[in-house]
Amino acid sequence: MIARASSSYFRDSREPRHSLVFALPLLLMYEVLAFALSGTELGQVRNGADVLLKSVFMALGGRYGVTAFSILLLGVGAALVVRDRRIHGEIRPRLFSGMFAESVVYALLLGGVTSALTSLLLNGRLALVAQSGAVQGMESFALPTQLMISLGAGIYEELVFRVILVSGLVALAKTLFRLGPLPAGIFAALVGALIFSLFHYVGAYGDTFTLASFTFRAIAGLLFSGLYLLRGFGVAAWTHALYDVFLSVAR
Repeated sequence: MIARASSSYFRDSREPRHSLVFALPLLLMYEVLAFALSGTELGQVRNGADVLLKSVFMALGGRYGVTAFSILLLGVGAALVVRDRRIHGEIRPRLFSGMFAESVVYALLLGGVTSALTSLLLNGRLALVAQSGAVQGMESFALPTQLMISLGAGIYEELVFRVILVSGLVALAKTLFRLGPLPAGIFAALVGALIFSLFHYVGAYGDTFTLASFTFRAIAGLLFSGLYLLRGFGVAAWTHALYDVFLSVAR
């Protein structure tokens, strides 16, 4: 009975009706905080993945581009939730507490695991290395802006680099290379992790490239990709956001 309940939890919690609804508060908190900071010295600072997505829509739709993006994002999400409810049943709110606890545990473990693997890859031994590379460039911002960017990393970086990029690479590997689900997932996670890491060095607020920080971020991206493929968007987004928030608060 316990095994069956556990299996049901891990299956249902990654389905859209739970995964997307679980991620919605994260999106709302980020957008509200970003709006509240408008007009201050840091008001124009947003998460890079957010800027990337909205810039594409602004280029296509002008001043209505951001509105179109918001309608599309919420509309697609709502359609997926409604479809999933119709097929698999009602939303079970009690799952959200377990999903949040999962995300907290993963966020607390992520830095140590990534740090140890970075040391193993670069130095040939397991050891904890500084995680400053994960938040390089954030020190100049006030804490509210750091928190806003951290929340945005959870929602928008997971949307861009996991939902769009990794899912797209999985589909590419299956159709073009004729790979099965497992090798396609491994291929997508590896390639996606490298692109995710490189992204942090692009743009006006891009960080200074170092091998240590690039490796740390690539390994973190690989873990996020694995988490997305195994546990769905909601848990991956909250894990990413909480990890960045914990680093910002701890500094």
